[in-house]
Amino acid sequence: MSSIADVLSPEAKAHSAQQGSTNAHGFTDYFDLDGLLTEEHILIRQSIRDFVKKEISPNIEQWAQQAHFPLEIVRKFGEVGAFGPTIPQEYGGGGLDYISYGLIMQEVERGDSGMRSTASVQGSLVMFPIYQYGSEAQRRKYLPKLASGEWLGCFGLTEPDHGSNPGGMTTRLTDHGDHYVLDGAKLWISNSPEAQVAVVWAKNEQGRIKGVIVERGMAGFTTPEIHNKWSLRASTTGELVFDGVKIPKENVLPNIDGLKGPLSCLDSARFGIAWGAIGAAIDCYESALKYSLQREQFGKPIASFQLQQRKLAEMITEITKAQLMAWRLGVLKNEGKATSAQISMAKRNSVHMALQVAREARQIHGGMGITGEYPIMRHMMNLESVITYEGTHDIHLLITGADITGIQAFK
Repeated sequence: MSSIADVLSPEAKAHSAQQGSTNAHGFTDYFDLDGLLTEEHILIRQSIRDFVKKEISPNIEQWAQQAHFPLEIVRKFGEVGAFGPTIPQEYGGGGLDYISYGLIMQEVERGDSGMRSTASVQGSLVMFPIYQYGSEAQRRKYLPKLASGEWLGCFGLTEPDHGSNPGGMTTRLTDHGDHYVLDGAKLWISNSPEAQVAVVWAKNEQGRIKGVIVERGMAGFTTPEIHNKWSLRASTTGELVFDGVKIPKENVLPNIDGLKGPLSCLDSARFGIAWGAIGAAIDCYESALKYSLQREQFGKPIASFQLQQRKLAEMITEITKAQLMAWRLGVLKNEGKATSAQISMAKRNSVHMALQVAREARQIHGGMGITGEYPIMRHMMNLESVITYEGTHDIHLLITGADITGIQAFK
């Protein structure tokens, strides 16, 4: 299995130039978006695509059926370079651009949204704030272990009574002179039951939001798992409970104060979701197209019927529109021009599109669409979570509304 670093070596690039593109231009690249990508982008995408085909796709239906999170995948993600791809190499990251990051998330989510959640939480919600807002000592201590998959991380923002309104959080960070004490709880936290480290957001005595790094094993810190999920069954989700947890002062992120910290992390994660959901849609579309060409009714493939062609044509149209939006967002992100509102629009559009594609694909598959023989129902159930987390569908709509009118409708 080749890592991203392997495929970007001069030798690998020369071999690729001799062999031609390894990506088959098909219906899922209807507007030749590869023409907008660099050779490096295409090599990175192919590396992750190969990884997913080998490590995730053969096993994902069983993992989902059993509600099993394969902990060994964390190390494998680290080996292939899927954790923190935009983090500088000196800290263990890939030093890649944001289009590369998006393509990585797209290919991982073609495999499964839960797998992508694991990777995007690690990179965007744990590694990003430590790199962006942490001290040099914090970067050196945590980032290499997170990048390699030696450690798994999680992000604590959502609370039992505060989801779309994170500023109302009640988790408290109290100054005790030579240390802080953390009290409160976070809910719906991806990776938490297995995480070695958590980036947690809490209010101090002045009501200011601060970020702290909490390590497994600290007294009073527990991570109960949430069971009986019908969505994201191959990922692990839980709570973070803090009962008088003693936090060393060196574990506070020193370079951020206020809600800007966690919201900037969410922007990074939402960017990845905007690309990732396209991967889930592509997987559903490709399965539906193949099935419609093979399945016969009334003596001919169901793909020959007008209503089936309408479904397929609308699917590829919406996928293509989302691909173009994601690519343009990646360009803006690379240039430092992407706004939070633009990222919200792309996240909302991609996930809504993917969920609609999954529903239409289920119709094309008929009764077989609800079985584990095909990926459709798993993607559909996963996307019901993706459309809610990192900002709900409606909240993102209101973010766009506030941006274009200058009036906030959710306060």
